[in-house]
Amino acid sequence: MNVQRKKHWETVYETKNPDEVSWTQEIPKTSLAFIHSFGLDKSAKIIDIGGGDSKLVDHLLNQGFENITVLDISENALEKAKIRLVEKAKKVTWIVSDILDFEPTETYDVWHDRAAFHFLTTDEEIEKYKSIVNKSVDGFLIIGTFSENGPLKCSGLEISQYSQEKLTSTFEEKFDKIDSVLEDHQTPFGTTQNFLFCGFKNRLNS
Repeated sequence: MNVQRKKHWETVYETKNPDEVSWTQEIPKTSLAFIHSFGLDKSAKIIDIGGGDSKLVDHLLNQGFENITVLDISENALEKAKIRLVEKAKKVTWIVSDILDFEPTETYDVWHDRAAFHFLTTDEEIEKYKSIVNKSVDGFLIIGTFSENGPLKCSGLEISQYSQEKLTSTFEEKFDKIDSVLEDHQTPFGTTQNFLFCGFKNRLNS
């Protein structure tokens, strides 16, 4: 495990409220639109990578999805989500792990990642992430990153910006791009961040 990365995110979620971090979204409209577009059964296995205390899981539960996993490096982040969800938290599988240490024991119909992947900045990290995705995603992949017009840093850390072409080529070994969306995210403190979202489908299931 990357100890410094773990320490960074535990501190962030221990010391800051949702209205004090840039990535907070009350309704993750773009992510939900992609998931709905796939036409999945409510039993579909969905994993949210770097989900933290994101409210995507709340909306998916409210819409009847039954098989949701949330992974984050920060135990503090997941505890916040569990407290918010109260009894509903028992319906979710929670995994505390650095994504690069994640060893899935099952395959997923949807792999969702909003703003975790772009923190991987070396070729080695990106290749490791891809290898995990390639082994564990049977269906669809949703990746949301800062675009070429987005910030160069987030939470004090360097990130990798992506164009549609760069993100598509990153996952082209096994996945075909279905659609892409540019989104201006308004942070809780009034700034704008430009995100790129791409949806992909495992070519074997096309």
